[in-house]
Amino acid sequence: MKKTLPKKLILYAILVLLPLQTDAQKFDSLALTPPMGWNSWNHFACDVNEELIHEVADAMVSSGMKDAGYVYVNIDDCWHGTRDSQGFIHPDPERFPSGMKALADYVHAKGLKLGIYSDAGWKTCAGRPGSRGYEYQDAQTYASWGIDYLKYDWCNTEALNAEGAFLTMGHALVAAGRPIVLSICEWGTYKPWEWGKKIGHLWRTTGDIYNCFDCVINHGTWKSWGVMQILDMQKELRMHAGPDHWNDPDMMEVGNGMSVSEDRAHFSLWCMLAAPLIAGNDIRNMNKETRDILTNKEVIAVDQDPLGIQGFAYRTYKDMEVWAKPLVNGQLAICFLNRRENAREIIFNWQDNPVGDDISKTSYDFGKTEYIIRDLWLKKETGTTGTPLKAVIAGHDVLMLKLIPEK
Repeated sequence: MKKTLPKKLILYAILVLLPLQTDAQKFDSLALTPPMGWNSWNHFACDVNEELIHEVADAMVSSGMKDAGYVYVNIDDCWHGTRDSQGFIHPDPERFPSGMKALADYVHAKGLKLGIYSDAGWKTCAGRPGSRGYEYQDAQTYASWGIDYLKYDWCNTEALNAEGAFLTMGHALVAAGRPIVLSICEWGTYKPWEWGKKIGHLWRTTGDIYNCFDCVINHGTWKSWGVMQILDMQKELRMHAGPDHWNDPDMMEVGNGMSVSEDRAHFSLWCMLAAPLIAGNDIRNMNKETRDILTNKEVIAVDQDPLGIQGFAYRTYKDMEVWAKPLVNGQLAICFLNRRENAREIIFNWQDNPVGDDISKTSYDFGKTEYIIRDLWLKKETGTTGTPLKAVIAGHDVLMLKLIPEK
């Protein structure tokens, strides 16, 4: 007499035994350049619903952001409803009455991708159901919905090992079979740059960003960081970044209340860092200045350069920093950052300042090779490295250049 396995045993084999039969811990080649998109948290926090996501997807297209390379529309915390009797998660029926599959279909029809959020603990940071103990079920659910990106947070994770917890979700996503970018978000607490490469496609290197240029916001048990504070935390991490594995200094605050010059500096430095470019503003109502910053294709090209080399500060003059980022075809991005509040004049003799980078094994000797200088914000050529650079840089602003070797 033919015997059949109980359904519960079959489900167990699918969700538990299958991932043990593969060495794959993540889907490769999903993020050969830093991911670009939008996330709801910085501007909307818990105030998310399907109408907002529809409107953001529409705005991603109409604003020119999709054309500039932004593709992910990511819903952060607070989308969750409850788990059913079998443990499967469902979206909040009042906020997302049509369900996540219908929302993913809408976003995909725009030529975009949908991201979602969960947490390695029992509860998310906002108190919704986390994925602890439900990793394989949640991964299967996200795959069935058509999710493309998962931000996986680290609240309420008592007694968990960070690497092990994220490895579990990485295995679960692979077992579910749908290629999903995994964004590791444990705030740099357990040095994810040392182990995240094999598990995820990007990892947060700091606590949460705040929409100020130079400040620290103390919440008592934790802190939020200004743009300059987060920038300073990246300087020793560049050797860990590269195609398909990126240091993530958090989502951007461009358009959330800083000055235009501060937004421009913030965006420029994130591009020099080869950081994921995840906008955090209300892109439905951007002014022209914010839109022009977020969609500057020449600056974005520095971030998306296929070499995937994270930039570095190679000269410091009091409150003026000079950042460099090697690019393809022997080119070089240079960004002068004025950390002061007042304007500053600079005279920079190229021939006295050769650039060398031990990590990328590149060097630029301006005494031997002359480079054409292109201002990436003015979008025009402004001379060559044959003569010293003279410029005035406004307070909390940048001068961002691309150097192109003359043939």
